[in-house]
Amino acid sequence: MHPTIEFDPDLIARMSRNGPRYTSYPTADRFTPSFGAADFAAAARPGKPLSLYVHIPFCESLCYYCACNKIITHDRSKAARYLGYLMREIDMQARLFADGAVVEQLHFGGGTPTYLDDAQMGDLLGMLRSRFAFAPDDVGEYSIEIDPRTVDAERIRTLRRQGFNRLSLGVQDFDEDVQRAVNRIQPEALTVDAIAAARAAGFRSISIDLIYGLPLQNTATMAATLDKVVAAAPDRISVYNYAHMPQLFKSQKLIRDADLPDAATKLAMLGLCIERLGAAGYVYIGMDHFAKPDDELARAQRDGTLHRNFQGYSTHADIDMVACGVSAISAVNGTYAQNEKSLEPYYTRIDCGELPIARGLALSADDLRRREIIQRLMCDFALDLSTLGDRFAPELARLAEMERDGLLTLTPERLEVGPKGRLLIRNICMVFDDYVGKPAEVPLQRLRYSRTV
Repeated sequence: MHPTIEFDPDLIARMSRNGPRYTSYPTADRFTPSFGAADFAAAARPGKPLSLYVHIPFCESLCYYCACNKIITHDRSKAARYLGYLMREIDMQARLFADGAVVEQLHFGGGTPTYLDDAQMGDLLGMLRSRFAFAPDDVGEYSIEIDPRTVDAERIRTLRRQGFNRLSLGVQDFDEDVQRAVNRIQPEALTVDAIAAARAAGFRSISIDLIYGLPLQNTATMAATLDKVVAAAPDRISVYNYAHMPQLFKSQKLIRDADLPDAATKLAMLGLCIERLGAAGYVYIGMDHFAKPDDELARAQRDGTLHRNFQGYSTHADIDMVACGVSAISAVNGTYAQNEKSLEPYYTRIDCGELPIARGLALSADDLRRREIIQRLMCDFALDLSTLGDRFAPELARLAEMERDGLLTLTPERLEVGPKGRLLIRNICMVFDDYVGKPAEVPLQRLRYSRTV
């Protein structure tokens, strides 16, 4: 059975707070510069299945809401230079991991990965295949994020021929006034045509991203957008809560505070998304993710094999993830390692013949245990308590308070998150987060946490 959700706006308004999204545990604000390339190399396990992430940071234009690591430029020579360094990093990573390993997942993110032209993308993919063995197309998951404003049907066909079999499209909102307010003019026809081209080209899965809480949005604009999204019938839909943090992301200063919807309107939009997508047959996966019942995400959740990592929910087991490119984060054998966040330090490290790792973390035994607990809660909305013992007595006492609020049910053997608690799963996971409230390695990053709902 898939989890059902009950939208209780009063409960959400009372309990929502700033907190991690738990794409990792511990979260990235706990990474330390004392963890470097040598530590990462020591953790490498050649021959194990792999997930590869490749970060392409460039964009042609600035979306005001964006909090990603990106570089806005029309100077294509910057991408050419970056590509040369990226390939050098991939070569170094392959020496650590490629021996006997099979890549089961590949994800290109950004920025805008399709900022690279056909030839550059072909060169990069060719280089990856020359260094790593890839699972067959019908087994592996090979995805790329695209901006429908920068591709046409022929480019989408080329991406499929180059080996991608999953496509993710940023939409955010179809309303023209909202698009102007965030500087992302994307006519509906571009998105619909991109989806049609992807289906015709044989992509296995198509995903759409939406955001609620953007300037000039309201329930009427959101309803119209949802109607169009449902009509387009993507396999997966992500509905993200816009976190307005102009003190951290300069581009968000270009958004007028007066144009932002208030808290009650944001909650109403979320409720509308849940109602409309459920009525259209999408199942709730968790957090902000919905999928068709026959989608692989939905099947993995039914089978108890759903996983969560830096790319969100995943259908594969907890395999090592090697991330390449500026700011990219790897998760390998109980460690995390993040690359330099800016181009010049990234280039300098590679010129010195070393992996461009700026910081990271080796997880303790307690970290690993808590990570598994949080992972299961995020993916299964349930937890076997019989193996916890007295070690987590304080956490269980706090969960009892949440039980009284109707978020979950407890027995001596099991925790079950109820329909009201599933939207507040981050709150429940925070009970097991041993770092909450403790000073971070990077204090400013504590402010990066969005509201849990």
